Amino acid sequence: MTFTEVNLLGVYVAPISLLMVGAWIATVALRWAASRYGLLSYVWHPALFIFAIYLIVLSSIVFATAWLTLL
Repeated sequence: MTFTEVNLLGVYVAPISLLMVGAWIATVALRWAASRYGLLSYVWHPALFIFAIYLIVLSSIVFATAWLTLL
């Protein structure tokens, strides 16, 4: 498994930063859907819940990316 730097408009960035942005976008979409249907009112601490969802999404994206590079 090799994660190499990504050339983004002449600036080399770590691949985890791009994965974090992707996970943040996915989490924003999930948060919007959860608040739209009133699901956030059922959790004890909504901010902590959203943070946990972000970590789950980020780890899933990292795992999927690592698994796809092995193929």
